[in-house]
Amino acid sequence: MSNIRNIAIIAHVDHGKSTLVDALLKQSDTDMGKLVDTELIMDFNDLERERGITIFSKNAAVQYGDTKINIIDTPGHADFGGEVERVLNLADGSLLLVDAQEGPMPQTRFVLKKALLLKHKIIVVINKIDKPNARINYVLDKVLDLFIELGADDEQLSFPIVYAAGKLGKASLSPELEKMTDIKPLIEAILKHIPAPRSDISAPLQMMIVSIAYDNYKGRTGIGRIHRGSIKNSQNVIRINRDGESTNNKISSLTTFFGLQKIAVDNLVAGDIAAVSGIEDINIGDTITDVNQPEALPPILIEKPTVKMVFAVNSSPFAGQEGKYCTSRNIKERLEKELDNDVALRVNDGKSPDEFVVSGRGELHLAILIEKMRREGYELQVSRPEVIFSQQDNKILEPVEDVWIEAPEQYSGLVIEKMGQRKGELKNMNVENGVAHFHFFIPTRGLIGFRNEFLIDTKGNGIINSLFSGYHEKFVNLQSGTHGSLVAHESGTTTAYALLNSQERGEMFIGPGIKIYEGQIVGQNAKDSDLVVNVCKQKQLTNFRAKTDAVTDDLVPPRILSLEQALEYISDDELVEVTPKSIRLRKRLLKLHDRERQAK
Repeated sequence: MSNIRNIAIIAHVDHGKSTLVDALLKQSDTDMGKLVDTELIMDFNDLERERGITIFSKNAAVQYGDTKINIIDTPGHADFGGEVERVLNLADGSLLLVDAQEGPMPQTRFVLKKALLLKHKIIVVINKIDKPNARINYVLDKVLDLFIELGADDEQLSFPIVYAAGKLGKASLSPELEKMTDIKPLIEAILKHIPAPRSDISAPLQMMIVSIAYDNYKGRTGIGRIHRGSIKNSQNVIRINRDGESTNNKISSLTTFFGLQKIAVDNLVAGDIAAVSGIEDINIGDTITDVNQPEALPPILIEKPTVKMVFAVNSSPFAGQEGKYCTSRNIKERLEKELDNDVALRVNDGKSPDEFVVSGRGELHLAILIEKMRREGYELQVSRPEVIFSQQDNKILEPVEDVWIEAPEQYSGLVIEKMGQRKGELKNMNVENGVAHFHFFIPTRGLIGFRNEFLIDTKGNGIINSLFSGYHEKFVNLQSGTHGSLVAHESGTTTAYALLNSQERGEMFIGPGIKIYEGQIVGQNAKDSDLVVNVCKQKQLTNFRAKTDAVTDDLVPPRILSLEQALEYISDDELVEVTPKSIRLRKRLLKLHDRERQAK
């Protein structure tokens, strides 16, 4: 097995993982076919390309001489930590990518911690050294501090360092950019420092499934690493699921990765990554094992979800107009399908048959699921994200997070004030070149709804990163940001004339000529209380030419909320209506008299 290497690529969001993988694939001996001129080859999902982040872990294989290097590309955002935790089991070592200007960031800490626990051999890659403000020595000191802080042993601390400019497809063992020619020094460092898989080929088969794919012809396909023994096509095997139940099965198709393609093979040996089909209801965490000596591997341990939301059938007056799948049965089937691929997700029944409580790692984790569903034609309404409390020794505990904030120094007082209101505890602060750096300890509950407010307060110049820290005794008297909404008085079509009057009351979310319904939220009130406004009022036509005169010119452009911003904005008595074409905000109770009765 000396001709196989299994590596995971780990880094913070936007530190250049996908770009570096492009260079590795293109400059190796791998036949890329039509993809040879494509950028961000691994991020082929539309959502990933739009947002510029990796969301789903993926496998590829680079051929270099006689050696096959299996590459696992991992997400950089902590909300997708479930993906990282399971796929790191496939690798023997990791490439830790660090931006040459920013240095190690919060998500770097999260993923590196998982890799060190699995005793991975780490190669540190200082990427983007072609940046004008690159500060290589500073970044190296910070990386070393991070390794020590996370409890790395002596062997892990003596990590090899490679310098790279992923976008240019160049790497070297020294930081001089002008001396770099290609990416080969990085590939050679992988062959030299990442150990070949150590397994017994002659032992009985054991293979752990860590990922699921679906094929229209082969059905469910389980992807995993062969821990020991060998596996053959058409072989009879035993599947042991996470509950310890065993079933007899036969492998109908055996494939492995080559470049980005899966190629059919007759047999594979321990240490390689395989994809097997023919096993009904195969799931993440299952063990594929020998018929005569069935032995299960230890199950994958995944941290529990921290945030939950209610997904419900859309009950607005516009329900069923834009979506193909609108019923509770449709939504339930889709959520159960997602559970097969996402081990960090939980789905429970709600208070009514039309509601489902969906729990995940964070707001972004659940927002990506909602975005995937709406693009597939689903229509639903979702509640505000809530944290999941736990109980221990008769004490109620709630999730807390470490938050790192960067903002221009002039906003530092405002940041400290806002975080203080949300029970944020300042751990550290320093100012460099007019930019203030903060480290806060804050309950997750206080962080919900803060990001959007923070970006507005800092005029878009602030950066915020958070990382789940653990559980803490429940905070009392926690005040999260409160707001008042502008609520539509009647159903109809908005007019520029009516919006001109309404915009004096606050900030509008919709423009003229939009169909709305009674109880829909059309803007944010300047005060903290809700206000009912008429945005469908017509101007009396005393002079025909004056119908739109001096109206459209004075209209302030509306603030269009993205899905994440809408989820952060809503209060407990509000919902987000999500359809394939629209994102609308609404009150739970659409009629004004129903809301007034409930308030009493």
